[in-house]
Amino acid sequence: MGLQGGIKSCNEKMLKGWKEAILREYPKLSPKSKFRFSCHKGLSCFTQCCGDVNIFLTPYDVLRMKRALNLSSEEFLGKYTIPLLLEDQKLPVVLLKMRDDDRKSCPFVTSEGCTIYEDRPWSCRMYPLGMASSKTEDRVDGEEFCFIVEEGFPCLGFKEDKEWTVEEWWKDQGIELYNKKCEPYKEITLHKHFREGKGLGPSKIQVFYITCYNLDRFRRHLFESRFFSLFDVQNELVERLKTDDEELLNFGFDWLRFSLFGEDTLRIKDEALETKKRELGLNIG
Repeated sequence: MGLQGGIKSCNEKMLKGWKEAILREYPKLSPKSKFRFSCHKGLSCFTQCCGDVNIFLTPYDVLRMKRALNLSSEEFLGKYTIPLLLEDQKLPVVLLKMRDDDRKSCPFVTSEGCTIYEDRPWSCRMYPLGMASSKTEDRVDGEEFCFIVEEGFPCLGFKEDKEWTVEEWWKDQGIELYNKKCEPYKEITLHKHFREGKGLGPSKIQVFYITCYNLDRFRRHLFESRFFSLFDVQNELVERLKTDDEELLNFGFDWLRFSLFGEDTLRIKDEALETKKRELGLNIG
């Protein structure tokens, strides 16, 4: 399968406008900033925040969610996501597909709460906090900060007595693990290739999408092609890549840096280079 029947264009100007509004209007929270919040079934607004919302999924989100549901990558992507393309960067992203009901509710939420709570996406873990950055294409040293998400309805969780600091909330919700797992992906999306205004062509968009989100297809590509006869990969790592999705995702990020940007994150075998030289008539030894 390709990009699940084609990908829709995502207006990056709209996203930038939303970001600028946050930078301008929302108070910036530090790790020590305090807020009151607690969410539970006793609140009349329980799960109301889980509908009619755009949730962009990171590669690690997709990995955790498809594993929790015991689905293949292709099954999960086809059933639960909408593929989008950032217009400026030509960078594919995936959006969680909401139910086709009046509330546009999350497919994993019931009256009892989230059915995949232990594997919920990064943005769900962060709530009621959001994160923004003043980094731009021209300013890579900008700051990142948290802010309180304002809903279109009264969230009664803010009236509860439980008090947190931002760093306490992060620890309780497992944010640090998700941030660590997503850092290689984040580095790629902020790569100087994109900061210089360059995008990706159709074939590289496909490579990016499959490597980041369709791990099962990426694994098949590695093991059903001549990949390991061309690239110098340790046998121990090859064995782990057969079954370990997290190892596979990390390897995929190295592959993207090599294939998209020409970085030396992977090494071509000497014999493969010699063969290529002979094919091109470059062997002058």
